[in-house]
This record gives sequence, C-alpha cells and structure tokens, in this order.
Amino acid sequence: MPGLSVSQIVNVTVNMTPLPVPLRNFGALVIIGPTEGIIDVGERLRPYTTLDSIAADFGTTVPEYLAANLFFSQAPQPGFVYIGRWAQTATHGWLRGATLSTAQQSMTLWNAITAGSMTISIDGTPHTLSNLNFASATNMNGIASIIQAALPGGTQVIWDASNHRFKVRGIVTGINGAVSYATATGGGTDISGTALTPRTGLSLAAGASTPVAGIAAETPVACLTALSLASNDWYGAMFAPTLSTDITDQQYIDSAALIEGLNPSRLFGITTMSATVPDITNSSDLASSLEALSYQHTTIQYSSSSAYAVAAMLGRAFTVDFTANNSMITLKFKQEPGVVAEFLSASQAAALKAKNCNVFVNYNNNTAIIQEGVMCGGFFFDERQGLDWLQNNVQTTLYNILYTSTTKIPMTDPGMHVLVTGVEAAMIDGINNGLIAPGTWATNSVFGTLVPNQFLDRGYYVFCPQVSSISESQRAARIAPTIQAAVKLAGAVHFANCIVNVNR
Repeated sequence: MPGLSVSQIVNVTVNMTPLPVPLRNFGALVIIGPTEGIIDVGERLRPYTTLDSIAADFGTTVPEYLAANLFFSQAPQPGFVYIGRWAQTATHGWLRGATLSTAQQSMTLWNAITAGSMTISIDGTPHTLSNLNFASATNMNGIASIIQAALPGGTQVIWDASNHRFKVRGIVTGINGAVSYATATGGGTDISGTALTPRTGLSLAAGASTPVAGIAAETPVACLTALSLASNDWYGAMFAPTLSTDITDQQYIDSAALIEGLNPSRLFGITTMSATVPDITNSSDLASSLEALSYQHTTIQYSSSSAYAVAAMLGRAFTVDFTANNSMITLKFKQEPGVVAEFLSASQAAALKAKNCNVFVNYNNNTAIIQEGVMCGGFFFDERQGLDWLQNNVQTTLYNILYTSTTKIPMTDPGMHVLVTGVEAAMIDGINNGLIAPGTWATNSVFGTLVPNQFLDRGYYVFCPQVSSISESQRAARIAPTIQAAVKLAGAVHFANCIVNVNR
C-alpha cells in the first residue's frame, strides 16, 4: 500500500519565472543581393558565420560574396552576417527537397534503380517520369542530370551538396512560376519520397520544403519591406547589386525613407561611385539629396573603385559589443581592408564633408582612414547606433520587469521606483560601454529638478512624477506616469589643436 499523499500535509508548488527577453543584436547586417538559386523569396534571408560558408553556397564571384568579403575583412572580425534575397528580376518557382542521409545518397543503391518514376508539376503542368535509369550515374549531380533530362527544357534539377538535397526550378518566371511536390506514379520504382533506399525527398511526406512560387520583379523598397517583415533580427542593411547602376538614386532615396520610419529601428548603408559626389559645385547627387532630407538612419560612402565599400565600414561598426566595458568606437580613423583609399584634393574632401558623405581617404603621412563616420543627417554613426541600442535597452529592461515579475508592479510611488531603477540600470550600461559620460545639460529642455546648464555628474538624470499627479482615466487604464531621462553623450575626439610657444 502506498499510503496517504504527503501533499495533504505539505503541498509544494514550483513556479518558474519566464526567461527575460534578450536585447537586439546591433551588429547584425543583411547584405541583399540578386543571385538566384541559393536563397529563394520564401526563405528571404540566411545567417552566415564565416566567409567560407558563403563561398560554399554562392561561389567567390557574385556580389553577395564580394560585399561579405569586405565585411568579414575587418579586425576585429564581425561574428556573422545575413545574406538576403532581392528579386531584381522576376523569379522562378522552386521546390527544395528534404535533407538526404548518407545511406540515401549511396551510389550502389541508386545504380540498382533502372525504372525510377515520379510525377511532378512544373508551372502548372503535371509531368510523369518513368523508366529513369540510374545505372551509369557516378554521383548525385549525375542523378540530378538524369531527372532533369526527363523534364521539359528549361527546368533545372540541382543537387545542393551543402545541404544534401535536391532542388527543382521551374521554367516560367513571375506569378505563374511554380513547382509542386513530387508524388508516386504507381508504377516502377518510386523516387519521390525518402526511405533507406535512395529517394529524392521531393514529396510532402518526405519533408520537402513548402514550394515557393515565383514573384514579379520587385523594387528595392519592396525587398526591404519583405525583409523587415521576415525578421526583426537584422539591424543594418545594404544592397549588393551586380552593377552600381542597377539601383537608381531615387530608389536609394525611397529605401532610405522606408528605413527611417521602421520600428524596430534599422540602419541603411549605401555606396556611391558617382564622380559628381566629391564635386562641391554639384548639389543634385545622391549624397546631397540624402543630406538635404536629414536622414539619420542612412549612411553613405563614396568610393571610386569599390561598389560595396560601405560593407567594410559597417563591418567595423558592427563589431561593437555594447555589453563590454569601454567598447564604443568612432568610425573616424578606422581602416577598410580590401577597399582602395582615395586620393582627394582639399576641396573634394570638403565637398564630401559638407554632404555628410563618408570616404576612405589617404593622408600625406602614409596613412589612410575613414572620415567622418557620419549619418546622412549629420549624426555621428556611433551615436546613432548607440542611441538605438540605448532605446532598446530601456525598452527591454522595462518589459522584462513587467514580464518576469511574480507579482504585479503596483501603481504606487514605490512601484514606479522599480521602473525608474530599471531605466537607471540601462543608463549605467551606457556609462559602462562609453556611450554616456558626465557633462553639462546645455539645452532648454527641463523636467523634474533639471535646469539648463546643470552638470550631470553621472551623465544622466531620470525623473518620474508622483502617481498622484496623473489623471484617474490614466490610472484606470493602468498607464504608468511618463518617465523622462536626460542623457549626456560621451562623444569622441576627431580634431585636436596645439599651440607650441618657443623661447630662446
């Protein structure tokens, strides 16, 4: 007999608090390119941690690889990058098969199939394949070639060695492009599914990916919109077009306008190779237009030789670890391995500076540096990135206080103190990484006890009004009093003066 339950006398319940929500990664860049066949418009973007892995998928000559090479060439090296898919032209329909095991790739077993069969629909038309003879195939590429030969001309059957799967591409591009799951025909040796014996893995039951229909050609804005809906994980974006002329100035301006209004915040990087940009007499170039629009989340770099130079600048900026001590950097004085430094006249350099256009430039002391490290609207890059991080840190900290609390945060002054403490913790993080530093509050914006020209000895001031000051309707809606914070940025030294007085 088991006896009475101890729970009648002592009942113990274990409650696990939810895991806190992590901060965003402000070092995540998506390089957006037009290469078809690797990432489709269904997947949209794929993370990579090494340049070698990008080369394995894309090769070493396509725009995505060339831009990623500049990104990963920085020291210290960024941790990872996303590659995104831009449908610069209308796309085909695709079907990606399930991952096949080593046993399912056995050529001995494939060679034994001399009457393989399956049915698959290409662009709306079913095709029944039969009597597929794999006796002479020597590898999986050969298997793919035999299947492709049995389908209409223009169809592609590809063996994806990196992911151990077959891919089938249709003929038609645009909204009518489609490839269906493969099915059995009822005769011969079915190769549509998966089993211990060889199969293509192209059936639904086998675990093939959802077929991806073709789409019409999309603008850069439409692509960025799709990528922003696909993931909140990326922070920065840049296009890697095949030719620098593939994206017009107006399309870049439209893309910058989109990025400016996105939530959560994002950054947009542009490379311009136009010779009109370093011309002080020209005010109709892309850099001038973006500067006039005061876009604070777009940065542009001029390069006469590299269509993807901004990838190097973003690669250096995105190595910042905001959780580390004294980790903030300024982009000025940094190098761009893989990008040829410009030789500029003083007037050309002044033109670029006036247009808030960055450049990797030679100096006459045998050094080359990035200057000035700014956004199109005039903010320094490190301040824009840092403030986006600070906004996310404050937001995430307050959310986690509410989300992980085992009891409610009361609508009382002590309850508000819990929230204020969270905001101050985020500010202390900003002091630790070098974003925030003591200084004088040099504006007329005042609240709480803050007054103009007040010295913020901690670099910040946080104020929350008493709960008794809010309206009954706000209290009934459970909306806390608005917390306000004043922040003094640490800034960085870009120029120095020294007067040497000599006496003899």
